[in-house]
Amino acid sequence: MVWDADYPWDVRVSKVASSLTAAGHEVHLVTRNRARRPLRERLPEAFVHRLRPWPIGAPLSAATMFPAFFNLRWASAIYRVASRERAHLILVRDLPLAPTAIAVGRALGLPTVLDMAENYPAMMQSLFDNDVQRPWDFLVRNPATVRVIERWVLRHVDRVLVVVEESRDRLAALGYPQERIAIVGNTPPLERLAGSSAHRHDIGPLHLTYLGLLEAPRGLGVVLEGLARCVARGTAVHLTVIGEGRERARFEGQAQELGLGPTAVRFLGHLPNPEALRLVGEADIGLIPHQADESWNTTVPNKLFDYMAAGLAIVTSDARPASRIVRETATGEVFAYADPDGLVAAIERLTDPEYRAICGANGRRAIRDRYNWESDAERLLAAIQGANDGSMR
Repeated sequence: MVWDADYPWDVRVSKVASSLTAAGHEVHLVTRNRARRPLRERLPEAFVHRLRPWPIGAPLSAATMFPAFFNLRWASAIYRVASRERAHLILVRDLPLAPTAIAVGRALGLPTVLDMAENYPAMMQSLFDNDVQRPWDFLVRNPATVRVIERWVLRHVDRVLVVVEESRDRLAALGYPQERIAIVGNTPPLERLAGSSAHRHDIGPLHLTYLGLLEAPRGLGVVLEGLARCVARGTAVHLTVIGEGRERARFEGQAQELGLGPTAVRFLGHLPNPEALRLVGEADIGLIPHQADESWNTTVPNKLFDYMAAGLAIVTSDARPASRIVRETATGEVFAYADPDGLVAAIERLTDPEYRAICGANGRRAIRDRYNWESDAERLLAAIQGANDGSMR
């Protein structure tokens, strides 16, 4: 497995590696190493092999590890681990290191599987459209270049894992054989249902939560506008924001400008996953305000299923996968993205605790019956076995 960031930790990498290990596979995970952790570590889910930091200062050493589609440092590390451990298959997460993984796979005669957790070209386009790209993104993450690279990758990868039906349909429209696409969602394990469902506040402020990165395309600015309008209308609400991101300072400044003090909103920053999920479980409503653009119309966030497993009612924007699932499972309300008044109306419809309880129960039932990692792990294992057998190559 190849993961372009430091490990630990990433929830999807952990689940995929754990399922493969539990099925009897031996998993070796090649990762970045900006944190200068041990070069090799045995974790329950995988043997972790980290890039070796160079003695040129931390910033420069980290720069040499940048996953810029083809990077000789990464190619050397992947080749070395795959050769030494006699790998049967390379599974690479997302587009940045896919060309490198494919090149190593060709050199060793190994099939390569791409775990496409994001519509990477559309995600880059969204950053540019919202004017939040960094200076070097013009060179290494230019949306037009990324789309060309994705087309090349799709011509050479043996299987693709996607997280939702809309992503599968996009790849099929690009000409990738649908029989080589497996839907492996961002779902939680069934054990998550063993905990109690969300605590519901029948009196006092309605407790909203947002879990995730703090970036403009994810719609937190719209949430803050809506929250201010709720307060102005006399609707008692409180928002907890869990997560970090390049625009945290901007959102904190926006909250101040809107007069939203700590009784209305608090920013907790990044928290360990168990603590974040515990706090989510204390909320009444989970928010998914993502921009309804090409990126979020073709992927679905982990937090949707985290909210459902915790028994929260959900308010989501009209980004296609999230809104489709919320409507199909009757777990909450949908508003048009960038419409704070629509968001306010959706929140106010959920002030009824009995309605929220119905939505929460529906969400937990949907996790039990369909949207769980046990089901997705079966599709993961079948896709890996199919690629390894070469039945569709």
